Amino acid sequence: MASALDLTPRASARGVGSNADTIVYGYTAAGSAFERATRPDYFGWIEHVRAAGGCTRPIRLAGQLLTVDPATGRVLDQRHTDGMPDSVIYTACGNRRATVCPSCAHTYQRDAFQLLRAGLVGGKGVPETVAEHPAVFATFTAPSFGPVHARVVRKHTCGNRKRCDCRAEPCHARRTTDPTAGLCPHGRPSVCWARHEQGDAVLGRPLCLDCYDHDHQAVWNLFSGELWHRTKQAAERWLAKLARRRGIPKAEIITASGKTRKVAPVRLSPGKVAELQARGAVHFHAIARLDGVNPTDPDAVVPPPAGFTTDDLVDALRHAAGQVAFHTPPHPDQPDGWLIAWGEQLDIRPITTTGTGEVTDGLVAGYLAKYATKSTEATGHTSTRLTADSIGDYADPDGDHTARLIDACWRIGRPTATPVPLSERPREPRPRPGFVDRWECPDCGTHTRYPACPVCVAERQAALDTEPTKPATGNPYARLRRWAHMLGYGGHFLTKGRRYSVTFQLLRDTRVSYRRHEGQAHEHPTAGGPPTEQPDEETTLIVGTLTFAGVGWHTTGDALLANTAAALARERRTTGREELAHELTTTPAGTAPAAA
Repeated sequence: MASALDLTPRASARGVGSNADTIVYGYTAAGSAFERATRPDYFGWIEHVRAAGGCTRPIRLAGQLLTVDPATGRVLDQRHTDGMPDSVIYTACGNRRATVCPSCAHTYQRDAFQLLRAGLVGGKGVPETVAEHPAVFATFTAPSFGPVHARVVRKHTCGNRKRCDCRAEPCHARRTTDPTAGLCPHGRPSVCWARHEQGDAVLGRPLCLDCYDHDHQAVWNLFSGELWHRTKQAAERWLAKLARRRGIPKAEIITASGKTRKVAPVRLSPGKVAELQARGAVHFHAIARLDGVNPTDPDAVVPPPAGFTTDDLVDALRHAAGQVAFHTPPHPDQPDGWLIAWGEQLDIRPITTTGTGEVTDGLVAGYLAKYATKSTEATGHTSTRLTADSIGDYADPDGDHTARLIDACWRIGRPTATPVPLSERPREPRPRPGFVDRWECPDCGTHTRYPACPVCVAERQAALDTEPTKPATGNPYARLRRWAHMLGYGGHFLTKGRRYSVTFQLLRDTRVSYRRHEGQAHEHPTAGGPPTEQPDEETTLIVGTLTFAGVGWHTTGDALLANTAAALARERRTTGREELAHELTTTPAGTAPAAA
């Protein structure tokens, strides 16, 4: 069976140099795979790389593993990677981007689906009562920065939007007898009579590159996360005012310091996914769930007060999206800053958890999980972080749409402060390190000869480490250069409220615990998290001193064998899930399905 993954290194992946093919007896990829498969330790090698079998660029680790008795601290076993196949340990890269590693992205997508759906129907440690909370699916779009080629269908008659074949409207139609009316100030056509089909290469491209405001779009991408944060706060304030008008009192909670604090009796628990459109602008798909507040347990997830409905949640989000807008700090290219606000297109739909309706919990979770594994692929641009050496390969002020966006990020993110010459800087005497007479610290009683108590300084530093840090530079646009390869967007592609659902770490720990206990007869991990250790069970501790040894497979033959084995395993899992789904759908009423 042929491998389902690419064998050649990807130009956009890091560490591709270590992924280059090593000539084995002059063979090609198939020849090196045959040479590996004929070795006596082939099956041991396959078992060794199973954890990273489907990864296109696994991480190689080298070092020592110690098995320690936690009760006595005695070393029971000692192993070194030199005695393992290839003298390394392979682990999956864990990248979420499908264009970088399809296997790891598939795992991330399935975890994202479980995480997002648990916040709507419960499970994984989330109470099942959340299924009764009002919840909506909202899409916030970016404003227009100039006319672009688009596919507009006024009324869909197709059954599947992914394979929509409906007749689209003309892109930018304009009927006039003036021959110059259809031209932009730069003399280019500002009309388009084409009815674009899905997948058309011109979709998202500006009609005139010189008329399009690339600077504004790059800055909007940078501050879109702040816009979402303010929108959430505005919606919560609107709901708090609504509760006050209905006579619902505030909830009194006890803070960690023992003080009483009054908070609104209703709050939002959101989860959102960012998506880059074909034009390179970010828009957000968000799940907003309405929760109440339990005064005795503020972290508990409880239903909102009686009377709050889905319509109230829709009104709150619409009010916030239309009200929130702000200007960015001044910039030499734009002294008044750029306006940051949402676009006119705002779609908010209620979510049903009964399995019926236009927008269900499974549909929304699958939709958001799909976009969580994507990045800038829709724009046709894929690259790693850009530097001063590589920016010239992608940025061009006179190039195409994407090249101009990257150029705008690099140009606006330049240092704007005027440095003071060294000759004009005041010279301050530098303190010389040295000891003083022995003294006793009045705070902790430490005897030392240092000018400052080392114990108290360490405690103060630990306290300072917990405080939020300020940016290293006073330029709020400096992050544009760091995220120029992302067209200015530097936020996370999937975020959620702390009380919305569980974490990715809990899902990963549960999966690891399940695999460890998979072949045993005792209880498997529960949905709420890893199982508790049995008190009478003898446990050991694995301590590893591993270091980074490289990225990628040694040869393309190894990649061929590992990816083929992983493809076969995925096919078996897919077949098993289909058979299980068939059994569940054909099981007679009142009969429990057989255990898988």
